[in-house]
Amino acid sequence: MASIEFVTLEVADPTAATRFTTTVPGSDAWLRLRASEAPTTGFRGFTLSLVVSQPATVNGLIDAAVDAGATALKPAAKSLWGYGGVVQDPGGAIWTVASSSKKDTGPASPQIDEIVLQLGVEDVAASKKFYVDRGFSVAKSYGRKYVELATPSSPVTLSLYKRRALAKVAGVAPEGTGSHRLAIGGDAGPFTDPDGFVWEAAPARHGK
Repeated sequence: MASIEFVTLEVADPTAATRFTTTVPGSDAWLRLRASEAPTTGFRGFTLSLVVSQPATVNGLIDAAVDAGATALKPAAKSLWGYGGVVQDPGGAIWTVASSSKKDTGPASPQIDEIVLQLGVEDVAASKKFYVDRGFSVAKSYGRKYVELATPSSPVTLSLYKRRALAKVAGVAPEGTGSHRLAIGGDAGPFTDPDGFVWEAAPARHGK
């Protein structure tokens, strides 16, 4: 079964980006930074989602991110599905921080329960077939709107989302051109998917 080993964000200012990523607990295990001046404008077509246990943790992570140079795109607030907010890091990548709980059950904790890389695609069904043909299995599928791919051994969960819908969740316009400024390292690479997302071959883990 295909998996993701790490995600690489390409940034113009690695120092500013590093200051931000230190606010994301455990990110050194799955996140890499690489200097890049590749042209890019508007929405880059993806988000990184941090799923946590309660609103206090959402608030703590968002406050730390803003203090480290991130821009708030959507203030943390309650919604039908829980509690969450959205920030854009100094390098331009968009992060959502969310909890399915609307009430705190204890002190804020730095623990992140799940990390989800959401790729905004033009045709969810076509992208789903593309990834299944490359060894991924489907964990959840909601027609042509959303697909979660099974990556049980990975630190990062992968999902496919309609691009316009993902931009709406992020609080930005869906238009964007140029580089995604993103590379995904895994055992299914190297390849480029139908929406231009680049995968790189990751070194085999010990014991594999």
